[in-house]
This record gives sequence, structure tokens and C-alpha cells, in this order.
Amino acid sequence: MPRSYSALVIDRPWLTIALLLLLGGLALWGARDFRLDASSDSLVVETDPELAEWRRMNARYGTSEFLVVTFEPPGELLGEASLAELGTLREELAAVEGVDSVLSVLDVPLLRSPPAPLSELAENVRTLESPDVDRELAREELTTSPLYRNLIVSADGEATALQVNLEPDTRYAELLERRNALLLKRDDEGLSEAEAQDLEAARAALDAYKPEAAARQARLVEAVRAIVERHRNGAELHLAGVPMIAHDMLRFVRDDLATFGVGVVALIVATLAFFFRRPRWVLLPLATSALTTLYMVGLLGAVGWPVTVISSNFVSLLVILSISLTIHLIVRYRELLAEDPRRGTRELVVSTVEDKWWPCFYTALTTMVAFGSLVSSGIVPVVDFGWMMTIGVAVALAVAFLLFPAVLMLLPPGKPSGTLGRNVDATEALGRVTARGPAATVLVFSVLAAGAAWGISRLTVENSFIDYFDAETEIYQGMSYVDEHLGGTTPLDVLLDFPALETEPTGGGEDPFGDPFGEPFAEAGEEGSEEDAADGIDRYWFTPDKIALVEQAHAYLDAQPETGKVVSLATLHEIAKSFNDGRALDGAELAFVIGAVPEQFRESLLRPYAAPDANQARLSVRMIESDRTL
Repeated sequence: MPRSYSALVIDRPWLTIALLLLLGGLALWGARDFRLDASSDSLVVETDPELAEWRRMNARYGTSEFLVVTFEPPGELLGEASLAELGTLREELAAVEGVDSVLSVLDVPLLRSPPAPLSELAENVRTLESPDVDRELAREELTTSPLYRNLIVSADGEATALQVNLEPDTRYAELLERRNALLLKRDDEGLSEAEAQDLEAARAALDAYKPEAAARQARLVEAVRAIVERHRNGAELHLAGVPMIAHDMLRFVRDDLATFGVGVVALIVATLAFFFRRPRWVLLPLATSALTTLYMVGLLGAVGWPVTVISSNFVSLLVILSISLTIHLIVRYRELLAEDPRRGTRELVVSTVEDKWWPCFYTALTTMVAFGSLVSSGIVPVVDFGWMMTIGVAVALAVAFLLFPAVLMLLPPGKPSGTLGRNVDATEALGRVTARGPAATVLVFSVLAAGAAWGISRLTVENSFIDYFDAETEIYQGMSYVDEHLGGTTPLDVLLDFPALETEPTGGGEDPFGDPFGEPFAEAGEEGSEEDAADGIDRYWFTPDKIALVEQAHAYLDAQPETGKVVSLATLHEIAKSFNDGRALDGAELAFVIGAVPEQFRESLLRPYAAPDANQARLSVRMIESDRTL
């Protein structure tokens, strides 16, 4: 035994305990900043190129966070009572602090209810609240429109969805952009000393702001949930959306930590009391696990290392592993005491530590290696979990071999157990069976091994997000309802980058994706140019060849059984064809339609799906998360 260890732990147990408690106090201080994080940042590497592309896409197309409230009234959806209830629901949701706008079936432009020429739509946009709208034609349009069907209204016309758009968190966006810009520069060019300090400051500011942003979003989600509850009088309503899922997942994790924590402690107390029947052998393992957990929570809080949904289980595992190490020491101490009850406390403690250090060290080391292997997974929350458990096991080993001997040095040896060393009947019975029939034993285990191999071959990775939740949870019910009635839940974005040709194509041919009008249109009057500039959209970028390529991609995605609603420029073209006797539009007609599209349609069908400046088109797909073949 090293002299330093003996001098501190064996000779000065009070000093050891005092130091452990002092560290516990410091850990308790650091634990104030311990936090859970369910944001997308906690699931991916900061500099992940896919994440960077996703953020660029959101900035380019104006994608924002939103909640979805589904509404299925007991009566006719377009009946007076149902629309009045829907209008009240919309107004109450719009009044919630943090809600930017609410889009409902009451607000969407109607083009065929009754039909009107395309040239008149911009001046006379009808909605369900317009006095001259035809309700029967509106129902037909809503349930057959390539845009509204399975997006705003279910195919059977019995349910609708309200999109609750949240106000953008400009502070969070600024902090995130500042940090990401420095991260990209660090990876591409390197940072100066001042810039490195700026990066650390940006990280600290973002981490400090996250709890405030999460708290504000939690209040918003609960306010929306309360409104939904008030409107369940006969109607079927569900709440869905990423902000709600993130909020509920954090709540589940907190509840699980409390439930599992209490459950694990209760089970361990009952087990220790049953087997050892001495208060010291119950309290000492609990104290070891409590200190270990406190040290880790304090460390994670002090360094700003958040716990995610995946790594939140580290507390329960640390409790079990630290107690198992202490049990090894308890059992050996009791064995030595039973062998010679006349031994003094010091001799018992020293012998116990010497006998069990290397076995416990190798047990902890192999466990650390096992958890350390998770670091190579490439999945950020799994990597974090691996590091947390690797460090935690090392802390548990240190605490066990400091606290256990120090406490026992201050206690009398006690009485030896009268049951220690007694054989267990089940063990003897198994031994007799094995000795009498070794061939049969080998045969049985060969059959079991074959069954295990067959079972292993049928193992699959669970990648269905909806199956992570119980069928009774609001997350599961909301997602399954939207999947079944309103075109799917999980978003998938597909980006089409068109070739940018600065010179004439090879062979002198024309650019198939270029301007179909040529110089005459480019030199057209200034009035048209000013119109386009005011709209913010280059109408001459939309060519038949571009639309045809988008339509091919759209048709392919829409044909997949696991996809729900697909929206793209092909959706706008499909609507436009209904004004053109079902014929595809040529270049001039496309330019006219883009200019004549009402502003509401530009916000919903142009800007989110076309970026002429980037020469890119976007297709938005909603996946059927509950599809078993996904």
C-alpha cells in the first residue's frame, strides 16, 4: 500500500472525509449550472457540414419553427359552428406571447370558389371568411387542391390543421451565427489568440442564453396546450411540432431521472438491507454513490457540459456501478472479520483494501474501456455519454477507495455474520446437475446458443422516432394523427442546384435552364423591372425546363410509400395548369403567372421553394413517421 495513501486515508480518516465533503460542497456549487439540453445543437457536431447546409437553407428560404394544432369537429368542418369555433381557436392562439402568426383553413386563398380568371385573383382573393365564397366549391377545392389536400385539410374533409408560427428568436440566432462563423474560420483558416478568446466567449454566451430560450419556449408550449385543452369540448384536437416535442422530451427526462433515481435507491436499500442486515452496510454504499453522482453533476455543470436525452441515464448507471464497487469491499471486509473476529479495525481495513484494489481496478478499467468505445461512434450524444461514463467510473473507483476505508477506520469492527460462507441450495443443485450430465448440459447450451444466434440475426436498429414514446403520450398521438390525416410529420428537404453557365454551352447549343425570352425581354421596359425588384422575385428565372426537372423529382418523391405531402414549384405549376385548360405553361405564360400570383401564394408557394439568386429549388417532403417500412 502506498505510504501517501496510508498516511491520508488510514492514519487521518477525518481529514479524508473532510476533503471529500469539501469537494462535495464545490460540486454542489457547480451543480447549479447543470442542465438538460434537447436542442438540435446537442445532437450534432458544431461544425457538421450537413448542419451548416441546413442552416443556410433555413436562412435562404425563411424556414421558421412552428407548432401544429389539428382540429376535427364533431360536425361538418365547414359548418357555421365549426368555423366559429375554429376562428376562436385561431384568435386565442395568435394572442399567445411568442406566437408570430397562425395560418388556418380560414386564411388560405381560394381560387375556385367560385372560379375567377387568373388576372383578377391579385385584386380579389377569397377566403372562407369572404361573404361571396361558395362553401361547397370551397370544400371541393380544399380536398382536391394539390396544395391544401393533406396539408391544411384532410383528404376526407373532416379535419384541418392550424400552423402556429413562432416569433424568431433573434438573440439566439445572433449568438449562434457568431459562434458558427468563428468555428468555420477556425477550421478553414485558423484563429488568432484574440479570435480564440472571442470563440470561447461566444460559446459561453450561447450556453448561458439557452436556458432562458428554453424556458420561454416551455411557457409558450404550455400556453398553447392550455388553449387546446379548453377547446376539446366535443372536438378532437392534437398538438404536434418540434418545439412541443423538445419541451416534452426534457420533461420526460426530468421525470425519468426522478423516477429511476427513487426506484434505484429504494431497490438498492431493500437489497442491501436483506443481504447485509446492518445499517452501516446500507448507508455506506449509498453515501459512496451519492458522492460520486454529486461530483459528476458538479463537474458537468462547472464545465458547461449539458446532459442530453441519451446521456441522462448516466446517473442511474453511476449509482449502480459505484455501489457494486463498495459491495466488493464490504464482502471482503466481512469475510476477513469472520475468519478472525479478533483482528483490529486497522488490520481489517488495510487487508480489505490490499486484497480488493487490483480486482476493483481492473473491473473499473474494463468498464471504462467499454464506455470509452462509444467515443468512436460519431454520434454526438453517444460520444458525450461515453465520456461521461468513462470519467464517472474513474470517480466512483476513487470515491469507493477513499470513503469506505476512512469511514470504517472510525467505526468498531462489529460482529461477524453468522450466515457468511453458507452455501446456497440453488448453487449446489446446479452443480449436481452439471456433474451428473455434462453431455446434456453442453447440448442444452448449444441449443440455447443456436437460438441466440438466430435471434441476433433478426436484430434491427430502431430508427422510428415515434416509437420512442408510449402510445398514450401526446407526442405519439399527435404525430400518428398527423401521419394518418394530414400528410406526415417528419420533414425532409431536397435541394436542386441548377447548373450555372457563364459562357455558351459546348457546341453552341442553348442553356436548357436559361432565360427562355432572350434579349428582347431583358431589354424590356423599366416598369416591368421595377415590378420584379419590388416583388423580390426574378420571374424570368422560372423556365419550363426547370419546372420539368422539379416535377420529375416531385413525382418520384410523391410515389414513395413512406412519403406524405410533397410541396414544390410543381405544386404551383399544377395549380396554374388548372387556369390553362390543363396544359403545361410555356416560358411567357410562366412569367405572367409568377407576376400574377397573389402575395399570399408567393409567401406559401414561391419563396419557400425557389431561390433564383442561388439558382436553386427546394422540395419539402413530409415523411410518414409511423410507417412500419420507413
